[in-house]
Amino acid sequence: MAPKFLIIRFSSIGDIIQCMDVINGIKNRFPDAEIHWIARKDMSSFLAMDKRIDHIWAFDKKEGLQGLLRMAEELKKEHFDYIYDAHSNIRSNILKYKLRSFFGKKPHIVLRRKERGKRFLLFKLGINRFPWPFRGRISYRKPLARWSITDFTSIYEDWHFPEEFGTKFSGLITPQTVTLVPSANWPKKRWPVGHWQKLIELLPEYRFVLLAGPADSFCDEIRNAAPERVLNLAGQTSLLESCYLVLHSRLVISADTGFMHAADLFKTPTLALIGPTAFGFPSGENSTVLELPLPCRPCTKDGSGKCKRETYQQCMADITPRQVALEVRRHLPV
Repeated sequence: MAPKFLIIRFSSIGDIIQCMDVINGIKNRFPDAEIHWIARKDMSSFLAMDKRIDHIWAFDKKEGLQGLLRMAEELKKEHFDYIYDAHSNIRSNILKYKLRSFFGKKPHIVLRRKERGKRFLLFKLGINRFPWPFRGRISYRKPLARWSITDFTSIYEDWHFPEEFGTKFSGLITPQTVTLVPSANWPKKRWPVGHWQKLIELLPEYRFVLLAGPADSFCDEIRNAAPERVLNLAGQTSLLESCYLVLHSRLVISADTGFMHAADLFKTPTLALIGPTAFGFPSGENSTVLELPLPCRPCTKDGSGKCKRETYQQCMADITPRQVALEVRRHLPV
């Protein structure tokens, strides 16, 4: 009988996408494996783009503990052979407890630890005991070595999207179109709006597509740098649609965001603007990191908190539009 796996990773978008890399390893070790994944309902839709995931369990956090317990009862019926807790929080611990078989064979369980001690040393004392640069995709792989899953090489390109996407976005990505992701959950890890505007001015021979959320009104300011060459899709695409556009992009420019990690997963050429965060580095050969060697970096795990530099957000602001423009022309010559 084919082994049955459950991956627990509720959020966030970037972490789920980085964790998706483990599917390569599972399938290399167990080609017939049946893979299930539980994620938060509002972040589960784009998992459907990988058809190697046999079942997606969407947890609605509004249902609280009772909803989690009901889902645990449904999951128990699946009789999983392997459970990978890639989240390590209260919800995942509750699920693991409920899914342990107290009668008969118990599932094999591994945990990706958050290494809170190392985080305290890094963010409170400035002592780094993590690998540097820290690559999330690599960290998600390591716990699976306990199951002799160590080969994560893959040529998988059979990403699945609704057929209508091809019609809806036809002609949007041209050979000289650059995809820009100017938003991020925390403002401190965003590249300044003025830098995006200047970049567009420095590249008059290129067109641009902006991907962002409905609340990112500053994208209108970026578009105004050259309205005839910039298409602002902020708030107009779903997570799955945005992933589709990233997959088909010629070049993506982004800070530490979920869509930067999607580009990394898809092997889409990417310019990653990395500033205050510790865990946002891409892993693929098609990604180029632009960063500054400031002694205060990294100062945070996600871009939250105050900046302690005299020049606010210096780690991002000092990555100049001219530097990025040179990289654009190198990666995507006209």
